[in-house]
Amino acid sequence: MRDVDVKGLLGGGLKLGQRFGDEAYFAAVCVRSGMIGPELPHRIAQMLLAFERHGLLSGAVTIGAIRHGDRVAIRDERGDVSYTELDQRTNVLANAWRGRGLEAGDGVAILVRNHRGFLEAVFAASKCGAKIILLNTSFAGPQIREVAEREGTDLLVYDDEYSQLLVGVEPPHGRWRAWVDEDAQHPENVDDSLESLIDGGDPSAPPKPGKSAKIVILTSGTTGTPKGAPRDEPRSLGIIGGLLSKVPFRAHETTELAVPMFHALGFAGMALALALGSTLVVRRHFDPEATLDSLQENEATALVVVPVMLQRILELGDDRVAARDLSKLKIIFVSGSALSTALVKRAMKAFGPVVYNMYGSTEIAYATIARPDDLANEPGSVGKVVRGVVVKIFGDDGRELRAGETGRIFVGNSAQFEGYTGGETKEQIEGLMSSGDVGHFDRDGRLFIDGRDDEMIVSGGENVFPAEVEELLSGHEAVAEVAVIGVDDEKFGQRLKVFVVVRDGRQLTEDDVKAYVKDNLARYKVPREVVFIDELPRNPTGKVLKRELVAEDA
Repeated sequence: MRDVDVKGLLGGGLKLGQRFGDEAYFAAVCVRSGMIGPELPHRIAQMLLAFERHGLLSGAVTIGAIRHGDRVAIRDERGDVSYTELDQRTNVLANAWRGRGLEAGDGVAILVRNHRGFLEAVFAASKCGAKIILLNTSFAGPQIREVAEREGTDLLVYDDEYSQLLVGVEPPHGRWRAWVDEDAQHPENVDDSLESLIDGGDPSAPPKPGKSAKIVILTSGTTGTPKGAPRDEPRSLGIIGGLLSKVPFRAHETTELAVPMFHALGFAGMALALALGSTLVVRRHFDPEATLDSLQENEATALVVVPVMLQRILELGDDRVAARDLSKLKIIFVSGSALSTALVKRAMKAFGPVVYNMYGSTEIAYATIARPDDLANEPGSVGKVVRGVVVKIFGDDGRELRAGETGRIFVGNSAQFEGYTGGETKEQIEGLMSSGDVGHFDRDGRLFIDGRDDEMIVSGGENVFPAEVEELLSGHEAVAEVAVIGVDDEKFGQRLKVFVVVRDGRQLTEDDVKAYVKDNLARYKVPREVVFIDELPRNPTGKVLKRELVAEDA
């Protein structure tokens, strides 16, 4: 880890020389990737005007139209939308919403799957200077209504399939359908659709809003009620330059985005592809076979997935993967939850050295990225710290720990959230923010995640992390999926309870599982109980909903 002054990092407390050095480095990385390139003077003036008027997020759409014109920006189930079309369509929407009373700072809630309507709603709202609230498409009706009210919804964009869930949500500036099922061929004929607003509207650039847009991404809610995690537009090239320094995304390529765009990983993948002038390929529902077909048909250079999606692709079989021509694919970018050692090895065997594993969260953005060489040497690691980021491991006494010592992970960078909507925030030490995980560095600077700090149990006086047992069992040939929780135990205080999904065609007993753990880990880590289930409860981005497993145990 680099020796930098991290005091007050969230407020820009890095040493001034280091900050300038980092920004120069990030600019060079962006040039190398093709994101920044030589332009004619009049086009530079147009791009600067777009940035000054609408900021980094929505200004990027206009800059994309200036630089990339008729190149395909997004390809979905209804065809292609070019960069010019995307800019014009979002202008029309922004002007229409402003005409209906939407003001800078108002809340625009978006409950939309992966298709063009998501981008149109986000960038139109951004051009209005709105607070953009990205709703999770797996929410139940009560959750949607609770979050919509809590975050402040003045305008709602949604897909038809969620109509019944949204009963009672009536924002003052209207409800607008992004995907219309009953009239799919002519959605412009539906009065409350985005297409109806776009058809024949004003495509001129809307005026500069009084406030900059703000993005509110909700936490996954795996352990409780999802929280709003707002953040302003970044003021540094670090968020993009740091990522490009580790992962070989390049301009004018094709990215297959399987992750929902309401998720932090999906949103970042979308924004990065558009910043590079690449083509973004999306579908409303993830299907492993269709994803493989699409990778081949679109000659995709990058695939963005969460681990469970990668697992389901590999479960199709090595022969199904080998049957496709994936010679253009050079990046499988994975994040969102733990990537097991067994899954890393299977993916590298099937696809080659193209797997990149990013460690981060909704709150801290990202901290480390494991490149293929890191994963070849240490498949269980999440890689090394990205330039411009500071990561430290602290003990319970607040002392920074050395390599090999396990403690709580704290992160500082230029893209962290500004605190939850309700006013709470994550714990901080020395200006660094808690990631909520515990882990350790090895002597080569690679970070390893040992578990969640709120999942640790004390069994017979020994600290036990469920993640260690999950990692072990995920490598068993008969285990398809596994999750571990802590439960009360009269003798030891707490013990582990394991939930296992058995791989098709395999046999496994409770004694088999206990014996496997006993043979590989300390005796106090052997589970008290093993439960076999058909599937683990997960949210749309693949994270296991352990609160449901805890409720089942209770």
